[in-house]
Amino acid sequence: MGLLTIGTFAKASRLSPKALRLYDELGLLAPARVDPATGYRLYAPEQLDQARLVAWLRRLGMPLARIQRVCALEPSAAVPEIRRYWAEVEADTAARRDLASFLVDRLSRKDPAMSANTHSLAIRYAALSDTGLVRESNQDTAYAGSRLFAVADGFGRAGATAGAAAVEALKPLETRGFAAGDLLNVLEEAVEEAKSAVNGVAGTGSPSAESGTTLTAMLWTGSQLALVHIGDSRVHLLREGELFQITHDHTMVQSMVDDGRITPEEALSHPQRALLLRALGHGADGTPDLRLHDARPGDRYLVCSDGLSAVVDIGEVRRVLTEVADPDHAVRELVGLANGFGGPDNVSCVVADVVEAHS
Repeated sequence: MGLLTIGTFAKASRLSPKALRLYDELGLLAPARVDPATGYRLYAPEQLDQARLVAWLRRLGMPLARIQRVCALEPSAAVPEIRRYWAEVEADTAARRDLASFLVDRLSRKDPAMSANTHSLAIRYAALSDTGLVRESNQDTAYAGSRLFAVADGFGRAGATAGAAAVEALKPLETRGFAAGDLLNVLEEAVEEAKSAVNGVAGTGSPSAESGTTLTAMLWTGSQLALVHIGDSRVHLLREGELFQITHDHTMVQSMVDDGRITPEEALSHPQRALLLRALGHGADGTPDLRLHDARPGDRYLVCSDGLSAVVDIGEVRRVLTEVADPDHAVRELVGLANGFGGPDNVSCVVADVVEAHS
């Protein structure tokens, strides 16, 4: 059989010609030949297997950049990558299910008052922030309390003050009483207070006005962890030996990765990798991601600034979270790893373990 026209190949692979042209531009599925006179794309029949794999992975909802990585692997290596992706999808679906259940309960008016007491689960935690080996000052803020865990990564001349102000604005949540059905509203109100606090310390009409901060925090309710996330600090969940990133970076390079314009590897060295799409500060988009997670005994959460995530390989992070049982020792080892790789940035970590409460 000779080469197939793009129309014939599209029909056989169940991919549209438009999709095939996009995949060619991205280097995901290049045609076997391009007619020099007409510019028509021609495909070889043996490319159908890869095209069908791409179609199937797209049906799974896998981003194009990740499909590109999977297609470059040998089948034996592609299988665990697909399993890992699907585990992440299921974790995300579970989080959405928790949110749906929460909203159903709220609309059904099943909203018992929240309390910091009498829960079957408890939490152990530790926080640590370090200047690193290159920066002159620490603009990070890391906090862990009985119900609140937070990391803020400040930037600009007043970055340290901005980050600290954002976290301080959330601290009253540790002692406030509120109904479970009001949780999301309470978090949104707290973010608005954090925005006001950051704008107050950043100032206006001066270089300080370009200051701001990220804010990533989790509020422990006794059976759930509610997440608020703005910026590029991250939350990871270690559950049953698998490590999941449960936040999505609000950065220019992450949007480029999502669109398939660059690979995750290229993002690491991209000149705009520090450009935030969301943050707290004057003129910034401070829209938060809000999510709920049902807690399970044995869960371990890591909240960290990009001084860890951009410096230390995720495999090393997983090793520490898996092997180092004590949260205090874990945050110290994670910070030590970042500094061991040159400590180019401030680094902050919070590790929180969900455990059975002692009666």
